[in-house]
This record gives sequence, structure tokens and C-alpha cells, in this order.
Amino acid sequence: MQPRTQRQKEIFDYIQRFIERHGYEPSYAQIARHFGISSKATIAKHIEALEKRGLLARSHTNGSFGLNVHVEEAAGERLCEVRLLGRVAAGAPLETIDDTNGETIGVPRFLLGRVRPERVYALRVSGDSMIDEHICDGDIALIENRVEARDGEIVVALVEGSRATLKRLHRFGREVELRPANSQLAPIRLPAAQVQVQGIFRGLLRPVP
Repeated sequence: MQPRTQRQKEIFDYIQRFIERHGYEPSYAQIARHFGISSKATIAKHIEALEKRGLLARSHTNGSFGLNVHVEEAAGERLCEVRLLGRVAAGAPLETIDDTNGETIGVPRFLLGRVRPERVYALRVSGDSMIDEHICDGDIALIENRVEARDGEIVVALVEGSRATLKRLHRFGREVELRPANSQLAPIRLPAAQVQVQGIFRGLLRPVP
């Protein structure tokens, strides 16, 4: 069963990535801070909705709540094939390199939410500029093939027609800012005409070492 809303999917994806990276579940406060939400009660409502759909379970121990993620085993019909098109920078923009020879990868269908698999492609991440979003070097980013983005979405941006990067996009009049999720790195501010959106980040796969 899939999350009912886009926000629920984002929270569910965040919890999964957090557990993969840290080995334990995030607190309600950490989830709220990540999404810029001031009320932990709002997060609790989303968690309750995910629990009702069988995707999460809450356990109460030592006076605090914990979360257990339930991911359905991916039976054949629950997997979909997505094209792996090359690499994208999570750092300084670089030329995308199509070194995959038409390779496809199997992706659990629930990761794509309501987006049709044929509208999604995958790119290997190079660099650590999005590490605070738990998008790490070597991960595989799942990208919806779209050329329009809302302010604040994580996008694949083509810079000056040749170099691609994975960043959050923010608009400032005739300029756009490509903002990393790494406190050690500065955002990239460019004329809007020099930046083209190539896709919207929709999910993440982490290859098993």
C-alpha cells in the first residue's frame, strides 16, 4: 500500500533514508525540522496516517515513541523498470555521462508514488552537496521527467546547456539559485535563462555495498 498524499510519501521516504544512514529512527522533532514544520502534532498526524496504511508502526518504550518502517517485499508485480541514464553532480555541475549502455534497474513501485514509471529515469549521484538531504555519493536518484518545478523542489538542473547538477531550486526575479544541502557549500546564483529544469527528484536507491 502506498502513502495517500505527496507529503506522506516525502515523510515516509525521509524516515527510510534517515534509518539507512544513521541506523535508528528520526524523532518527530527531527522530521518537523527537516520539513520546516513548526508543529510536531502535524507530523504526528502524518505518522498516524502512514500507520493506518500499514507502512509504519509506532512502539512506545522508555517513555518515548519509536518508529518501525514496514516495506512490502517487492514481488515481481511490485517492481518496475526504470532507465539508468548516467550520472549527475551533487556538487559543482558536471557534464552528464551516459555510461550505462541502455541499462535499466528494478525499482519498488511504491517509491514512485503516483508518477508513472515511464516518466521516471535514474541517475547515479556524484558528490556530497545534498548530503543533508541524505542524498550521498554513489546513490541512485529517481527523477521524474519534467521541465517545470515549484520553488524549493530538488531538481536536476542543466546549467548553460551542458552541465547538470542536483540542487534545490529557488527563484529570485530574473535569477535562480541552485541551493545545496551542505553547510560547507555555497549556493549557485545564475540568470534564469542559463538554467533549464531537466527533472524533479522523486526518490532514492542506495546500492548495497
